Amino acid sequence: MTDTPTTTIRQLTREQATAAVQQLQYTIETMIRGKSGQVRLAISCLLAEGHLLIEDKPGTGKTSLAKAIAAAIGGHVKRVQFTPDLLPSDITGVSVFNPVKGEFSFRPGPAFTNILIADEINRASPKTQAALLEVMEERQVTYDGVSRPVPSPFMVVATQNPLDFQGTYPLPEVQLDRFAMKISLGYADRA
Repeated sequence: MTDTPTTTIRQLTREQATAAVQQLQYTIETMIRGKSGQVRLAISCLLAEGHLLIEDKPGTGKTSLAKAIAAAIGGHVKRVQFTPDLLPSDITGVSVFNPVKGEFSFRPGPAFTNILIADEINRASPKTQAALLEVMEERQVTYDGVSRPVPSPFMVVATQNPLDFQGTYPLPEVQLDRFAMKISLGYADRA
């Protein structure tokens, strides 16, 4: 993996850090136009090593912003479309039996990445939403009693529609607490 802003920002001079953040903002804004304030907030969340929740109506660019952040840092990205039938193991990983060796081996799920895009997180059942609690707080996944760290840096960028949309489940307070920031994008301004 290449150096990313969060892994190198501490080693830079103030001027270099400022230039790096400005370049990061410029890169994201080439993909997300007219949302400078929200882009700055998202970058602040990234540099603080926090997780970001983007809540807004469909068609406002929530997923596009999440993908732009991931592309701008050049890290590994995984996207999970949260649906009512998604299982916790679809996020964290699963043990698979190897008949040749006669044993189970762990297959890491999408949580083992730098940026995890949890798209429409509030469409999954509360049990599946809870699968993110440990990895968001402790930056590790425990499966079969073994704790496995996720790569660093690690950030969850989750998107959700407002609760008044059909087929959504409210995020529990304990999960909301794991997000450093919640932003809204709004529809694009007319030119």
